[in-house]
Amino acid sequence: MQTDSLSNCRFSISDRQLENQRPSKLEIGNWQSVPDNPFVSEQPTKPEFQSPWVHLRSATYHPFIYSRMIREVDRAAKQGDVVNVYDKAGILFGRGLFNPRSMIAVRMLVHGDRAVDEGFWQSAIGQAIELRRRHKIEEQTDAYRLVHAEGDGLSGLILERYADVLVFEAFSVGMYQRVDMLARIAGELLGPPTILERVPRRVQPGHDSTPLNPPLARGEPAPGQIGSVENRSTIWRIVSRVDDNVERLEGFRSKPRASPSIENLIIREHGIRYRVDVEGGQKTGFFCDQRENRLRFSKFCEGSSVLDLCCYTGGFGLAAKVLGKANEVTSVDLDESALEIAKSNANLNQVRISHVHSDVFPYLRQMIANGRQFDAVVLDPPKLALTRDDYEDAVHKYQDLNQLALQVVRPGGFFVTCSCSGLVSSEAFMEVVMRAARWVRVNLQLIDRTGPGPDHPVMLNCPESSYLKVLWFRRIS
Repeated sequence: MQTDSLSNCRFSISDRQLENQRPSKLEIGNWQSVPDNPFVSEQPTKPEFQSPWVHLRSATYHPFIYSRMIREVDRAAKQGDVVNVYDKAGILFGRGLFNPRSMIAVRMLVHGDRAVDEGFWQSAIGQAIELRRRHKIEEQTDAYRLVHAEGDGLSGLILERYADVLVFEAFSVGMYQRVDMLARIAGELLGPPTILERVPRRVQPGHDSTPLNPPLARGEPAPGQIGSVENRSTIWRIVSRVDDNVERLEGFRSKPRASPSIENLIIREHGIRYRVDVEGGQKTGFFCDQRENRLRFSKFCEGSSVLDLCCYTGGFGLAAKVLGKANEVTSVDLDESALEIAKSNANLNQVRISHVHSDVFPYLRQMIANGRQFDAVVLDPPKLALTRDDYEDAVHKYQDLNQLALQVVRPGGFFVTCSCSGLVSSEAFMEVVMRAARWVRVNLQLIDRTGPGPDHPVMLNCPESSYLKVLWFRRIS
């Protein structure tokens, strides 16, 4: 078994992975040298096709059209354009965002003869917002996913709401180019932000210095209680993020946006207060996909000793302590900046948690050597299978991690293990945990399998967007 050190940095290549999007031969070395349209049509135009167009060799209803599936492309088609996509018979197949520098050459937005205009974007974002409102997510939190890329029919775009901040994470150049328009539409459809808490931030020269509402109001619910205290801000603040790997794979560079720095942003989830770094944190700064799982985990923790492995900013550990009334909580992570936020979050909620800055591999080996065990253990490692080439190594690491973690679960205790690698299927992940349990001679009782909440929907034509797998076990004596 391979027991390499685990970097606890969460990768940001999208929740359903861009695992198939490896640089083509043209892109290797210096992607900036790639021509704008390497498979341009030799013919000046096709009169029967509406420009700009893409003519396919083959077509599927998956939202990704790879470059190998393309026969020829209109000379007028530019990076980020909405193109008309025609099947091999020359019949209009749909429309999507074009990028000749990417292995995903077209990200389909519509099938059939539907315009991709202002009305399309308003409808798509409006439907996404309506789904979240129907699930009454705002009764639990002011931090959740508003647009889940392919799951909401908008391939290449993640949009998350944190209090009065909208965070756009683009995975395609076409979506990146439209962030300003999408921010305007989302703001109009959402209306003024209603938030549970906002703390003052330092005012920069040239920006509005109007005092903000204080972070706590008389009669506000204590941490762990759901309350209706609301502060209102008149406008949404906007953050746009693009991962370095996405820029490389998509063949573009994002430009710094001139906007006030967002500091001391605090959100609430099930009454717990979290400080979120939306500009410098991993992904968009917080893992909204584990919201329901954090709440459920807390119900196993009353009076217990709890170990939160790969804790990031302390979500599971805080839920165990604040909501679950755990007796003691230990949270471990290698990311020093995330751990500092985790410590801040514990102070924010006035609870005592032991925070350990360590790689989880040596930490677990030390706990095993010391004979230390816990009543409840949660293991939520970063995405380990970033590409198909990473798959075998990722499976070995998942097994090694679970083998070690299982040995620190007290007999009769609870073990929750997670995988956010889209390439690792639910069946494969279950098999990994079963092998790990057999290797260390631990008997496990499966309680449940879960995933993310309803703000992470999945379209049937893109099942790999169901990326998060959470397995719940009890260790049998």
